[in-house]
Amino acid sequence: MDSIRILGGAPLRGDIVIGGAKNAALPLMAAAILSSEPLTLVNMPELADIATMSNLLRQHGVRVDQSALGAGSAYAEAGATGRTMTLTAERIASVTAPYDLVRRMRASFFVLGPLIARCGEAKVSLPGGCAIGTRGVDMHLKALEALGAKIEVTAGYVHAKTPTGLTGAHITFPKVTVGGTENLLMAAVLAKGDTVLENAAREPEIGNLAECLNAMGAKITGVGSGTLHITGVTSLHGARVAVIPDRIETGTYAIAAAITRGRIVLKGARYDLLDAVFAALRQAGVTVDQTEDGIVVAAENGLVGVDVVTEPYPGFPTDLQAQWMALMATADGASMITETIFENRFMHVPELRRLGADVNVHGASAIVRGRKKLTGAAVMATDLRASVSLILAGQAAEGETLVNRVYHLDRGYERLEEKLGACGAQIERISGG
Repeated sequence: MDSIRILGGAPLRGDIVIGGAKNAALPLMAAAILSSEPLTLVNMPELADIATMSNLLRQHGVRVDQSALGAGSAYAEAGATGRTMTLTAERIASVTAPYDLVRRMRASFFVLGPLIARCGEAKVSLPGGCAIGTRGVDMHLKALEALGAKIEVTAGYVHAKTPTGLTGAHITFPKVTVGGTENLLMAAVLAKGDTVLENAAREPEIGNLAECLNAMGAKITGVGSGTLHITGVTSLHGARVAVIPDRIETGTYAIAAAITRGRIVLKGARYDLLDAVFAALRQAGVTVDQTEDGIVVAAENGLVGVDVVTEPYPGFPTDLQAQWMALMATADGASMITETIFENRFMHVPELRRLGADVNVHGASAIVRGRKKLTGAAVMATDLRASVSLILAGQAAEGETLVNRVYHLDRGYERLEEKLGACGAQIERISGG
């Protein structure tokens, strides 16, 4: 397995172009199943998870064509390196999403809603992904049953049927679920009558999906609120939609600037997608400024500890919790980080301790006492965000840090070594063969 070697201790300075959001792109790709006409997605990131979803969709009969951004596009002019992807589901060849593909990435489960909506049947393996908690799919299934689907779970597969089609319903999620909201949106757009989703997730990625579905001919209102109204239509057509900038990549590189006491310009980033994170950075002593082409993050003075609690959007995102912990390990004073989304998302703590971080976990909270310096060491990544948190800590540490098992990293960060290297990082990937 590959490792990443870092020689830390130097401030990062330079420009980083923010790519398209993985967590927006994956459900957008699944939405292609809903129409026989082409769906074109602009500003697609090149990531392992995108390749996995492409392979799954091809297995269902979807044609996937990719090309580089055109020279005249707004994204190309901004320096983006994303691609354009056109997905055409003229004929669905299979309603089965096999274990071998779905186990690699839990976002593969997004095909359930579109398949049952268009074909009346779906057989989808229970999902895999990072080992950061149970993240059950019960809420997805109960909501689909409310729309009229008959569901059996046997031999590790969800088998859903609806011989007479889906029918709109009033559904209240017992807790906020991003994946459940996205799956139900894609199912309800072709259901008969009206559907209301209460306690729906409000993440920007859901707004991007709703924008896409409406461009395809769906009728969705209430986007950005906790209540979504969907009036079912008989069919959807093709569309061309841009993937929003990746707010987690934005936050990660903002923290990279802060943890090294450097200055990075985040080109193409959107400030409005990360209000809670930028507020916490400012409270810690980081300078965050908006410009015409992005956001400038600088931390050339000392930082102080700031408490955060992970919450559904618009709160502090769980996908930046590990990175924030690495930053707080270098700040003055103590801070408390409380994780309310996933129960196993402190697995990076023992590895941060190997770098000298002072972190103590008490249930769902971690107390971090900042130290003046971290020291390089060999560490092991446990999941996607833990991987990048160790890389950030290694950038701030004195000496050499070797982050092992970084295969998670390529699922969510495009050309990370190149982007950090352009800002002065001494970082290289070592092939494990």
